[in-house]
Amino acid sequence: MKILTLLALFAFTSITHAQSTPTKQELIARILAAQQPAIEQTAQAIVERPAIQMQQQAGLALQARVAPEKREAAAKRIQADLKKYIDEVGPVVRAQAVKLGPSTIGALLDEKFTEDELKQLIAIIESPVNKKFAQMGGEFQKSLGEKLVAQTQASVTPKVKALEQSIAGHLGLPTTPSEPATKAPKK
Repeated sequence: MKILTLLALFAFTSITHAQSTPTKQELIARILAAQQPAIEQTAQAIVERPAIQMQQQAGLALQARVAPEKREAAAKRIQADLKKYIDEVGPVVRAQAVKLGPSTIGALLDEKFTEDELKQLIAIIESPVNKKFAQMGGEFQKSLGEKLVAQTQASVTPKVKALEQSIAGHLGLPTTPSEPATKAPKK
């Protein structure tokens, strides 16, 4: 009998916990609206990932299989195809991501957050300080990136060149020495 009572209590709490109020749904909609740029950015990254991989593979193939005089034209055609793909597929996938937001992110917000927690989250997201901080993201990246490159370039560049040569060697492609060889005098 105790087991039946516990099961009934568990079922009741699960049902009442799963119910969502109109106020909670309104709060979730506000969060989703505020997060729409991030949702679209995620979708765009998903669209671009295979294009970037194909671009890298095409670059290798161009070097290995295309005559030097035809590489530039082929590279331009490949770039045009990649841009066309991103321009065509990007808007469709971004729109679908926004459409899926309520049933995915919204459902998780509904499940994991109370109404009060959602209100607190909105206060954080919509606060002027958070908006100012988010707007500075580009400045943060630029500042860090410039310093990082300046301080690590001398040690990283030789390793990148060595890696390029190693990979080219594994692929059976001609490797170029990091230091230009001096020509032997003509006889």
